Amino acid sequence: MAAEEQQPSTTTKQQWDSTMSQSQFMERDTVLVLSDTDIVTGSSSKKTSHVFSPSQPRGILHRAFSVFLFDSSTSELLLQQRASTKITFPNVWTNTCCSHPLHGMEPGEVDGPEDVRDGTVMGVKNAAVRKLEQELGIPVGEVKVEEFKFLTRLHYWAADTVTHGGKSPWGEHEIDYVLFATIPSKDKITLKPHPDEVDDVKWVTQSQLLEMFDDENLLFSPWFRLITNRWMIGSGKKEEDQGWWDDLERTMNTDDFCDYETIHRFDPPSEHMGGGGDAGPMFDVAKEVNGTVVATAGDSSKKQGAYGKVKTHKESKVKQLLHVDEVWSAFTLLYLQPLKSNLESDNIKQTFNASDLAFCDDILCKVSRSFAAVIRQLPSEMLVDVLIFYLVLRALDTVEDDMTFFESNEEKVKVLLSFHKTALVDPKWTLMGCGEGDERRLLEEFPKCHSVYAALPEASRRVISDITFRMATGMAEFVDKDLGQGTVDVSQYNRYCHFVAGLVGEGLSRLFSVSGLEQPSLAGELHLSDQMGLFLQKTNIIRDYLEDYVDGRAFWPQSVWKKYSGSGDLGYFANPTTEEARTAGLNCLNELVTDALELVPDCLSYLSKLRCAEVFRFCAIPQVMAIATLDKCYHNEDVFTGVVKIRKGMSCQLINDTTDIFGVHGIFNRFASGIVRRAEKLQKKGYSDPSYERTLKACETIIELTETEAKKAASHASFVNSTVIVASCAAAASCLAYKSPNGVSDNKAITTTTATMASFGLLSFFKMGFMRYLGKRSLVSPLIPAAKLSNKKTKAV
Repeated sequence: MAAEEQQPSTTTKQQWDSTMSQSQFMERDTVLVLSDTDIVTGSSSKKTSHVFSPSQPRGILHRAFSVFLFDSSTSELLLQQRASTKITFPNVWTNTCCSHPLHGMEPGEVDGPEDVRDGTVMGVKNAAVRKLEQELGIPVGEVKVEEFKFLTRLHYWAADTVTHGGKSPWGEHEIDYVLFATIPSKDKITLKPHPDEVDDVKWVTQSQLLEMFDDENLLFSPWFRLITNRWMIGSGKKEEDQGWWDDLERTMNTDDFCDYETIHRFDPPSEHMGGGGDAGPMFDVAKEVNGTVVATAGDSSKKQGAYGKVKTHKESKVKQLLHVDEVWSAFTLLYLQPLKSNLESDNIKQTFNASDLAFCDDILCKVSRSFAAVIRQLPSEMLVDVLIFYLVLRALDTVEDDMTFFESNEEKVKVLLSFHKTALVDPKWTLMGCGEGDERRLLEEFPKCHSVYAALPEASRRVISDITFRMATGMAEFVDKDLGQGTVDVSQYNRYCHFVAGLVGEGLSRLFSVSGLEQPSLAGELHLSDQMGLFLQKTNIIRDYLEDYVDGRAFWPQSVWKKYSGSGDLGYFANPTTEEARTAGLNCLNELVTDALELVPDCLSYLSKLRCAEVFRFCAIPQVMAIATLDKCYHNEDVFTGVVKIRKGMSCQLINDTTDIFGVHGIFNRFASGIVRRAEKLQKKGYSDPSYERTLKACETIIELTETEAKKAASHASFVNSTVIVASCAAAASCLAYKSPNGVSDNKAITTTTATMASFGLLSFFKMGFMRYLGKRSLVSPLIPAAKLSNKKTKAV
């Protein structure tokens, strides 16, 4: 059964409307779509998420809650019989209230991993209060949010085959949060069930419920039977054999039954398998408990950040191989002309402890493979300074990112603010157990970093310590901010980027200056340094939308995305299922890409002030990667379903072409022109982008700034291409004309393929070599190799 999703039309609190039908509620309400580790990855209408079809055999996994309300004076449980007008599981008896937290509600109903870990789950509890009023007429305040006890989570699914038959188009697939609550007496609570929600209510004891279970004329929801049989009623009088319902005082006043780490997985009984998608068992059988098949999975949220929790969009290897220039660039960078490492320089060997430096180099590769290569190619005068600068900030970032290690935010802030006085002063300082993987190892073996740091020139150490303290201060400012829905506005967005990236740009400029390889004035280019950092950080934030949202710490500014979100929630754009959501997401994305593009003029201005060839390349490579990434992200739906990355071959090609200002300007010109062409094409097709004019203006500014150097590079490339094509064609013709020694022609298909590959290979090889030759002869770069600058310094001294 096909179902079109209809998103809410408002961005404010959704109000209960007694005139709406169940079908209208199914279309309006926006549930929280989940990964199987209970991470919110997007949104969907209630209707769409409950459809069981061949394309989604078990519907869409979403978050739910089940409330169990007890009369503490009698230990009776309040049951409800779901209304006959309900679309899913009508007429069944079930626990007090079962429903879904929704996007776009006030107070908020979206919980993150940290809320689960500490057991607060205020979002789910807020939703429970809302639904108790809507379904049962229990006024807000009669059961307070703080009176709910969160016990555990279960992941289950069930097709509603009892109601709709073996090919039922409806079912449930949820991670359900179990909430217990007690009231002193049933007489103290108001019950006015809504007829569209509830047909009947009943207070029951344990024995009465078990009698109802035995009555074949009564229907029960599969999740209610599951929870009752698995946990609520124990198997004996011993404390370890008791169930949650056996001792309500113990359940409500201790954490004996609380399990926040495990997500318990359950397949349904056989009568609830099948449905419109013919769904069979989903989970591996772990064991059988009280007649119920149980499979469990630990809480994987302890992995730092959301890296690896959402898919990465990559082009197939075949498509990548079709970009022959990029393939050759990768081969060249890996084998013919790799970035040269200067770590083996004599002055480095003589200055630093070899073992500690080897650790720093190794851990750098582990925590950032992409940065390692560009750092290593720096001149020996500043290589280790920048390497340690990066590792210190990465260690600081690990402290900030770990959402589970610290008992309180106050404790985390204390560590952040003292980092420059502890980690950078005490040679034995370590932090055990913070972070994950190689980042944790960096903190636990930090004395090795300190050893190298302590051997740096005093001027470099002052820069690193100062930037570390200022960055930590900025991080501390954001520790207590709720970033689940992004930054508040563009000003806060810029401020965050300044602290985590703009300050890095300032620190690098100061390190370049104190090395003597760049002019002292570069250290004073605070604005340009900051803008260069913001350009890189904003590109990462744009690209990592889904990862950051899943991790519960997002940075897209609300003042931008709320203009487009149909639900008032940042997750509205994630994994969109309607044309409205897709269009809104793309419009928001294009505005943020444009905002980043407007930083490019300052980035180019900064690069123009550099004189050292190696420093230029170190700064330029991340910048060209950023413009290529923005080009890839612009109007790209993949941003909302995973992480978008440029091809590895393209990365290699960009690195090879980033040797001087001509190549860099050519790259910026190329990608800005590409965005313009795409925007204009969309406009001609009738697509209305609110940022269209602003995008064109930003790109045209880039094109104008880079046109002169880009044309020079293009004219040489044109001459080279025409020359090399002739040579390549000659090589291809020679291959085709070749006959084997016995006079018999080789297989034509193989020969043709060989000739074609030879032609493309020669084209790429000669093009690269010829361009370098012509570049040296006519495109005179103002950049000076570090060796010559060092000689000048020596002579001056």
